[in-house]
Amino acid sequence: MAFHVRNLVRLGAVSGYPAVGRPGDRAGSEKPSQVVLTSVPGMDLTLSRAFVTVTDPDKALAFYRDVLGLDVVMDVPNGDFRWITVGSKSQPGVAIVLTNYIQGSPDDQSYVAGLVAKGALNAVHFATDDLDAVFAELADAGAEIVSEPTTQPWGVRDGAVRDPSGNLIRIDQA
Repeated sequence: MAFHVRNLVRLGAVSGYPAVGRPGDRAGSEKPSQVVLTSVPGMDLTLSRAFVTVTDPDKALAFYRDVLGLDVVMDVPNGDFRWITVGSKSQPGVAIVLTNYIQGSPDDQSYVAGLVAKGALNAVHFATDDLDAVFAELADAGAEIVSEPTTQPWGVRDGAVRDPSGNLIRIDQA
């Protein structure tokens, strides 16, 4: 998840920028925060899992398992919600969690569900050795092709599909 500078400014975490959006703040009277962000170069961070919000877990499972060929690692239902963990044999330490759970108020849940349904959220990027063959298989499987494989102006050759919830999935030529 990208954490943009505007979010850091909102939290008052960027030195020299006013913290905004706090209760009691008056426009124009904010003082710059003294918090300084530092680097921790000794840390070795790796990706463990990423969450993808879906509207229908059964349809998502069928797409990610049957169409994309990912393995189901775990499937955890809890009431009306579900967390389905999928992954690739070639990257056993990395997982994608498909979930219809949205934390927040009912208004938040409705807002995020609307964004997902419109396809406004990006999901994940995959890589493959044979992009054209993968897209031929995706088309045969009935996947919604958003953009056919093409070389982008920045040099990457990729294409895009949507999952059943509307999330945009890009697939790059490895």
